[in-house]
Amino acid sequence: MDEITSTLSLAIGARVKQERQTRGWTLDQLAEAAGVSRRMIVNVEQGAANPSVGTLLRISDALGVGLPALVESPRPKPIKVTRSGEGATLWTSKQGGRGVLMAGTESPDVVELWDWTLGPGDQHASEAHASGTKELLQVLQGTLAVDVDGQVTTLEVGDSLTFPGDAAHSYTNPGAEPARFSLAVFEPGVGSGHLQDAGS
Repeated sequence: MDEITSTLSLAIGARVKQERQTRGWTLDQLAEAAGVSRRMIVNVEQGAANPSVGTLLRISDALGVGLPALVESPRPKPIKVTRSGEGATLWTSKQGGRGVLMAGTESPDVVELWDWTLGPGDQHASEAHASGTKELLQVLQGTLAVDVDGQVTTLEVGDSLTFPGDAAHSYTNPGAEPARFSLAVFEPGVGSGHLQDAGS
């Protein structure tokens, strides 16, 4: 892990541990609630793991705090500014792709704002999110193919798409140049245990 990823992993780990201890939960209790292994919880809390977005979603849902709360300071602020370059990079690829969580709201109804870049030929696949999740995106650069449960839509600069995030989906850059898009994700009822019910 590079220094930025390592710093982020340590911050996420500290926040997960703080939230778990606030609830008086053991490692095993959080692992069971999140549907992940005890070893994964230990690795996340120690900052030794670079967990997938899906794993972080499971943990944040089990804790009832939402993914944005895991990557930012726990102090409540009426206004939160994230300057350029300060977002939480939660996904990277060998082709130069990256998924950066720029902003988010607190639970129970969580809205996340992402800045995504996919290198030429890059793809990011996502399992189905919790029931009722909605995603909205707009292409800022390049060409983007979005596959939602087997239905592929190709988008160009300025095009936008709204789709159910509770279906399996993926984003692919079919072009020779980088593709960049803004993505908003709305996930209702975080912390109500609905993530496991959705089978995601």
